[in-house]
Amino acid sequence: MLVVTGSVTARPDSFEALLEASLAHTHRSRTEPGCVSHAVHVDCENPLRLFFYEEWADREALDVHFAQAGSLDFMKTVRELAASSTRVKILPIVERD
Repeated sequence: MLVVTGSVTARPDSFEALLEASLAHTHRSRTEPGCVSHAVHVDCENPLRLFFYEEWADREALDVHFAQAGSLDFMKTVRELAASSTRVKILPIVERD
């Protein structure tokens, strides 16, 4: 399994549009094969910052997700609406009994 994290900070005038796009992206992503979980959260210390937490079954599913037209459109929207963003982090998870 892989855990993916990242964040984006909106401009004050773009927060609502960015939140709406983020929620649509999250809901769409949850329907994709290999998506274990996909969530977006508002940072309680910086209410303009959105934090993404995702779990994917494997790298193949994640690569398909990144190549989806919806994901590419979402990233274009982020670039248009964000004041800043962090690099996406992809972390392998080893589950133990």
